[in-house]
Amino acid sequence: MAAMTHRLWRFLGHPMLATLAGCAFVMAAPSLAAAAVASQPASSTAADAALVARIAAQLAGKAGVRAQFRQTQTLAALSAPLVSTGTLVFVRDRGVIWRTEAPYRVTYVIGDTGVTKIDASGSRATHGASRGGMAQVSLMMRAMLGGDLSALYSQFDVAASGTPARWRLTLTPNQPQLAQALKTLRMEGGMFLNTLEMTAAGGDTTRIEFSGSEGIDTLSPAELALFGAH
Repeated sequence: MAAMTHRLWRFLGHPMLATLAGCAFVMAAPSLAAAAVASQPASSTAADAALVARIAAQLAGKAGVRAQFRQTQTLAALSAPLVSTGTLVFVRDRGVIWRTEAPYRVTYVIGDTGVTKIDASGSRATHGASRGGMAQVSLMMRAMLGGDLSALYSQFDVAASGTPARWRLTLTPNQPQLAQALKTLRMEGGMFLNTLEMTAAGGDTTRIEFSGSEGIDTLSPAELALFGAH
């Protein structure tokens, strides 16, 4: 539990990667449906766990997802929100390509061996799976992709509402250390994840809105090359 809390503390410092971890949980986890019921804690109702299982079963049918995103960060230290836009490619057995296109260009490729950052000039910086905050996020994300809900339920109370066609999940930290950094994590969607909002304990928020989501079975040559960079 201590190790998991440490990883979450590390990734909260990088909202984009926190988002990727959340996306990984919601978008696709092959054994998530069964794990949702098997791992449910006393603080999670049977109805909530059943709905999470149905949502997971629905989303896990997609081998990959391509979408556009708009990320809005509202920070107490700034007078205006920070807005960035770009595209996301998620493939269950490979990882995530997160491309920020505005206000600056940068690409993150997150796989099971680490994280590669590619700036606008094409320069690469790779963090292996054994070190660095981003690498810790990568490890956690890959665990969630494998259906490891025990870590999720050990750190959060999970409330679910709606139907598989239109659902909402609210994750509230149930560990004091994590609660000092994170207040809530909310996810909404239907066939795909539509929005994800993270509220820090201090009130800062990061909201991601996904649009144009589509299931994919194949990657472009450029995307395959990016995954091959690890």
